[in-house]
Amino acid sequence: MVIGVTMITVIPGEEKAAYNEITKVPGVREVFHVFGEYDFIAIIDVGSLSEINKAVDTIRESEMVTSTKTIIGAEL
Repeated sequence: MVIGVTMITVIPGEEKAAYNEITKVPGVREVFHVFGEYDFIAIIDVGSLSEINKAVDTIRESEMVTSTKTIIGAEL
């Protein structure tokens, strides 16, 4: 299991449509609408790093998404 946390910025006014699109990306477990520098935080829960890469690439392909920043969890 690999967990990623992706912070997402979208075009102003497109939050609802972007939320609906992001929640359908395979591997995205939860999406939170937040205030501040980012519009959403997506929790990605998948089996490998390549699957996180695929999920983040899918999010980035959205015309509504302007930027992303991903942090990947590590085991201790």
